[in-house]
Amino acid sequence: MITYEFLQHYWWFLIALLGGLLVFLSFVQGGNVLIFLAGKSEDERQLIVNSTGRKWELTFTTLVTFGGAFFASFPLFYSTSFGGAYWVWILILITFVFQAVSYEFQSKAGNLLGKNTFRIFLTLNGCLAPLLIGTAVGTFFTGSDFTVNKSAVGDIASPVISRWGNEWHGLEAVANPFNVEFGLMVMSLAISLGALYLINNIDNQKLASQLRRSLSYSFGAFLVLFLVICYHLITMDGFAVNTSGVVTIEQGKYFTNLLEMPLVFALLLVGAVLLVSGVAMTLLRKEFKRGIWFAGPGTTLAVMALFMIVGYNNTAYYPSTADLSSSLTLANSSSSEFTLRTMAVVSLIIPFVVAYIAYFWRQMDKKSLTTEELNHSEKY
Repeated sequence: MITYEFLQHYWWFLIALLGGLLVFLSFVQGGNVLIFLAGKSEDERQLIVNSTGRKWELTFTTLVTFGGAFFASFPLFYSTSFGGAYWVWILILITFVFQAVSYEFQSKAGNLLGKNTFRIFLTLNGCLAPLLIGTAVGTFFTGSDFTVNKSAVGDIASPVISRWGNEWHGLEAVANPFNVEFGLMVMSLAISLGALYLINNIDNQKLASQLRRSLSYSFGAFLVLFLVICYHLITMDGFAVNTSGVVTIEQGKYFTNLLEMPLVFALLLVGAVLLVSGVAMTLLRKEFKRGIWFAGPGTTLAVMALFMIVGYNNTAYYPSTADLSSSLTLANSSSSEFTLRTMAVVSLIIPFVVAYIAYFWRQMDKKSLTTEELNHSEKY
């Protein structure tokens, strides 16, 4: 029989999957960072913009789906983080607005700002969106300044369950080095994935060589940051939950989770191996272009493992630094059993949707983008 606890864990698994897919699809943002770094001529820059322009909706749609899944399955997190740390989420949305506007208007007649102005907006989205998303996810490990009082829902004067403890409303996350390191790690990973995607999608030998050079730098930065994050996760304190729902600080909690969940540990290792393999083969073999199809699934698996480390095994996935008892867990922040059970049935259509997207993605990318094709197609 499917229990309430199983449904909570099932929906956290879906959240982890969406989070992994979101980071994978951030290759769009990472690719836009390379418009000026790897694109040295107008044709090369136009190739990069048109290549990422074919996929930009997928990243934004996944971000919205990620937020929607949180709202439906763990509404207390949604109201606490999106309602309290709203400056971070507003900034993320603003960068995506810049992205949408830039793709739409940079090649339109009457563009008074010029193409490069909109390309700068795309570059800003490429840097800031992964950085801010990564910094926000970092607070899953370090905690945020909020309190939760469920009894306040009956207060007619102020029926607010969650309250933020400071006026920065999420921006204070940058004061914690771990959060910033996590954000920089996600940003450098997005740039690496962007380079891998462009190498696979564009048929231009000169641009491919420049992309490989950028890939070596961005992935080198990612590896350093990844090792730093791994060191922190092994040594830092975590937030454990006992059978009574009481949250306490436990030394080495996240490392303990890895040891006590061997399947999650294996998921992390497999993801890391796939990611490194995709990059290594791309850098070592100039004729090899399919590194994104190793690194993409590897990224998804590794990010899923991180979400599982912070959510499973009796761990508070959104700890409160103001009041430990206010920390959010799978048990105290989820929707009702009826809601989770009903949505679980709906979630069974997800594989068919993914298969549909994969099919049309393959049809769209069956032929690599070239300068000749660019001259006979609509430009972004």
